[in-house]
Amino acid sequence: MQFRRQAREEDSINLTPLIDVVFLLLIFFMVSTTFTKETHLEIDLPEAVGEAASNADDPLEIIINAAGEYAVNGQSLVNNKAATLRSALNEVGAGDTSRALIITADANAPHQYVVRAMDSAGQLGFANMSITTRHPEAE
Repeated sequence: MQFRRQAREEDSINLTPLIDVVFLLLIFFMVSTTFTKETHLEIDLPEAVGEAASNADDPLEIIINAAGEYAVNGQSLVNNKAATLRSALNEVGAGDTSRALIITADANAPHQYVVRAMDSAGQLGFANMSITTRHPEAE
């Protein structure tokens, strides 16, 4: 006996709804995304020309060497942590935050240590801060 084989339907997946959903998601993400333009700032730093500022009575001075080590009024600190610097400023300044504060940093000192000194002084309440500079060399 011979049985007649039924014609098999080809198994396939209809991709049309899938493509529709992908396009809808693509449109949704394109509309909801905010585009930000990254800009690079060109900074022209000023040179230190002019008259020296008037010296205040008995200012505090933070000195930062090229290795990032601190000294407050000539006394070296045991480490370069912010907590150590704050306690030294509190001790040497006797809690008087109205005194002038001068930050002197080596030209090769990492910027992180200068910012740390300014931040520590600001946290203690020092508002009269200045940074020492030198006159530019003649070209």
